[in-house]
Amino acid sequence: MSHPTAKAASRRVWFDRKFELGLPPEAFPDIRERVRGTPARLEERVKGLSREALTRRSGDAWSIQENVGHLGDLEELWAARLEELLRGGVDRLRAADLQNRKTHEARHNESAIADLPATFRRERARIVARLDVLGPEDLTRTAIHPRLGQPMTIVDLFFFVAEHDDHHLARISELMRAFAGAEGS
Repeated sequence: MSHPTAKAASRRVWFDRKFELGLPPEAFPDIRERVRGTPARLEERVKGLSREALTRRSGDAWSIQENVGHLGDLEELWAARLEELLRGGVDRLRAADLQNRKTHEARHNESAIADLPATFRRERARIVARLDVLGPEDLTRTAIHPRLGQPMTIVDLFFFVAEHDDHHLARISELMRAFAGAEGS
């Protein structure tokens, strides 16, 4: 029996996850703060790592730097889904590219590491600015998440975003332990 690659295992773990949705509007402030804090946590994780540690891959799994770039790559999707929910009249949210072509084609390992978290921070700040002005009536609008097949509110969407962020932060930490050694301590 062959063992799956680290990339396949990581994808499987994320895509196999089930989410308890239907979160109450009262959960929104805490979720919004998780989403707001991801850029700082990400910057802290990669600060001081060598280029070798940042760009090293385990098999065909993404490197630390590619995980960082991927988080930035998805900001466009989260923003579009937010706008769909706010606009209303949408039964099903925009589908993600489950092959992650944008990340694969971006060649994030060739970028300067400082550029990737900076881009992520800028794009995430735009989304958080939109979240900061939402009223209670905005938080109850729903549409079906295309992969999960479940209705999702803005509260649920950003819980999902926060969980996705944490999934990649955890993956970065795993890679740091494997490759960076004392660099990431």
